[in-house]
Order: sequence, then structure tokens, then C-alpha cells
Amino acid sequence: MSKLWGGRFQQSIDANMDRFNKSISFDARLWQVDILASQAYAHAICQAGVLSEEERNQIIDGLEQVAEEWQAGSFQLEPGDEDIHTAVERRLTELIGPVAGKLHTGRSRNDQVATDLRLYTLEHIDALAAQLSELMQVLVDMAETHLALVMPGYTHLQPAQPVLFAHWLMSFFWMLHRDKQRLAELRQRTAVMPLGSGALAGTPLAIDRQALAQRLGFVRISANSMDAVSNRDFVAEFLFWAALLSTHLSRLSEDMILYSNPRIGFIQLSDAYTTGSSLMPQKKNPDAFELVRGKTGRLIGHLTGLLSTLKGIPSTYNKDLQEDKEPLFDAMDTLHLALPVIAGAVATMRPQPQAMRQALDDAMLATDLADWLVARGIPFRRSHHISGQVVQLAEQRGVALSALSLADLQSIHPSFDTDVLSIWDFERSVAQRAAPGGTAPQAVSEQIALARQLLHPTHSP
Repeated sequence: MSKLWGGRFQQSIDANMDRFNKSISFDARLWQVDILASQAYAHAICQAGVLSEEERNQIIDGLEQVAEEWQAGSFQLEPGDEDIHTAVERRLTELIGPVAGKLHTGRSRNDQVATDLRLYTLEHIDALAAQLSELMQVLVDMAETHLALVMPGYTHLQPAQPVLFAHWLMSFFWMLHRDKQRLAELRQRTAVMPLGSGALAGTPLAIDRQALAQRLGFVRISANSMDAVSNRDFVAEFLFWAALLSTHLSRLSEDMILYSNPRIGFIQLSDAYTTGSSLMPQKKNPDAFELVRGKTGRLIGHLTGLLSTLKGIPSTYNKDLQEDKEPLFDAMDTLHLALPVIAGAVATMRPQPQAMRQALDDAMLATDLADWLVARGIPFRRSHHISGQVVQLAEQRGVALSALSLADLQSIHPSFDTDVLSIWDFERSVAQRAAPGGTAPQAVSEQIALARQLLHPTHSP
């Protein structure tokens, strides 16, 4: 088959160059959106007088046959199929004859591929948004189920203050909520139709681009044809979104890996989301979370790779842009697998209250001791220093803070009285932090209620 662009060439393309130039090996997955966009375009150029209604119907029906072959897995690629657009048009020509050659009137593969890629990305944005919501729902459900469970909270990976297990879970909900917001914003910027931009200068045909955009489900049309054919902001933005989402998933994964370690033992992971060792029979490895943590590096690499490609491209379309698809497709595929795996692993984990309780240490209540002194009129900076002296005394004696006597405390500062003994209560400490966003049960319940409202907003009639 002759190349779509071969008219001005006297010599055939070199075989290695032909292989190097082809993108069909990875852009074949665009077949469905390519056919959808071509059918919509047939309607548009029919209205513009390029096609008769009979020709339009022939083309649309022929494209439907091509789609059925792809769907059934019977579509046969040929050596001359350079990309998905070439393959579809070649097969359409075989099915309906020369009238197929009219379909490309006023259209370039430059605006065609930009349209296809946006349509494909929109489909996956919607699917990923649904998967992300499912993971967020799992976090909320798990938090509500274990609302009263107290665990150590950490900063610098050092024991810090007691928090609710539910509060820890909800911290990841809010990361993912921001990711979901960003995805919705990305969708708006992706839903811009470039079709009708031609190669770079626009089309001479009197097509109704607004109607064409509406038919394809775009929100609006591109404003500048030169920008439209080369704009891959939406791909870069998707890769940024994927990298940031995976960074949040990686942070969750790191906690899950640490907390499931038997030496810590705050959670037990289901066998369904762990693997074993080929040598050591006792091993139960958190591979689901390690894989997410590892794949995050690859997704970050996709973003930096594409930005490096885009930074040196002159106006308008350049073949460098063929490098946009593989990182985009890989990011999509990776997240489509990772999100349900993480959701399943979190949903099936079993918290271990006894291990959490044993890991709580009186030293985590040192701030509560300082707050107790503040309530008695001592400035916080002084109270902080006094509390630090109490910690130092307990460390020197090798005892817990609660093991110090009232006389020991009064030897450091005379303000201490018998009421200070109420400080050594982890539930009390948690309950004290009742300001919105805090770890008190009431505050966390409010978080959960807000989260449920965000996941399932009520619609007024």
C-alpha cells in the first residue's frame, strides 16, 4: 500500500526508517476513538457539502464494520499500516472503495491524533476517577469502623503523640480528595476539541466545529489551530497528576509496609495481597505496596521525560510528539491496576489494637504535660522546658513518665499537684484535640461525615 503522504516521493522509505517511524505497535489502542472521531467528522463534512448523504452513510457504515473487526479481534494489520489512522483508512477503503478517500478532506493526522488522544484520555480520566473514589470509600469505611482505636503518631519516624487510627487513615483520604479535584480540573482542560485545525492553519471547509465538538462530547473547541495540533499540555498534566497520585499512594504504601512488619505489627495484611519467599517459608511480603512504591519512580520518570521532549519543540506539530503516547498509556495502565489493588489491600487489612496499645509510650504525653502547665498560667515556652526536664528525669531513672511521683514532679516545678496524674491517659490526650481537623473522636467523626458528603453529594431537586 502506498503511503498517505507518498505522492511527492520518488524513492521508497528505508526499511529501518519505516520501522522507526511507525507507531501502530502502541497507538493501535486508539482504534475506537479514531473511528468515533472519523464518524463524527463524516457528519461534519457532509453538512459542509463535501460528502453526499449517501457517501456519508457509506463511510459511517464502513467504519462501523471496521470497529466490529477490531472488537472481535479479527482486524488484520498490514505491513504498510504506519499508525492507527493509516490502518483504519486502509481497511475502510478495502470495504467501501474510493469514497473512503473523501473522509480525510480538510483533515490532517495532526489534528486527528490530537483529537483521538484527548478522547482516549477523557475516557480514562472518568474510569480512574471512579477507581479513586472506590479507594477513598474504603478509607472512610475503615476509619469509621475503627473510630475508637488509638495508635502512636509519628514525626521524623519517631514516636510523637497518640492519634486515632481513623485519623491516620483519613489523612490519606484528603490527599486523594485533592487528587480527585485535580483530575476534574484536568478533565475540563482535556475536553477541548482540536479537530478542524488541519495540519496547522485550520480547515477551508465550512464545518460547524461547535456541533462537531458537541457530537464528540467535548466541552469547547480549540481557539488557535497552530496551538491545537501541538498542544500536549493535557498529556503532561495527566502525567503530573499520575506522578502526584502515585506519590500519595507510595506514602500510604510506606506506612503499610512499616506497620505490617511483625516488629511493629499495627496491622496484618490479607494473604490475597501479599506474596511469599521461594526460600524462606515464614515470609509474608507486602509486595502490593512495594510495587506501588517502586512504580512511582517510573511514573515520575514519564513526566520528566515528556517535559524534556516538549521543551525544545518548535511550532507546530513535530514528530517528537509521537513520544507522548507510550508514557501516557503506561501511566494509565499502571494506575488502573494499582488503585483496585491498594483498595483491596486496605479493605482487607486487620488492625491490631494490642500492638498499637503496647507501642504507646508515656513520653508521647509530654506535650499534654506542657499544656497542663499552660492551663495554670505558665507561658508555653517555660512549660515546654519544664516538661522536657520531666522527660529527662524519667530517662535518667529508666522509668515511664507516669512512674514519677508527685514529689518528683514538684522537685522540678512547684505548680504540679495531684490533678497532674490525670495526664497519663492516651484516650484523654486524643480527646483533648477536638478542634476541627484534630484527632479527637468527635473531630474525626466530622471528617468522616464531610468525606461521605464529598463522595456522595446530595442533589437538590
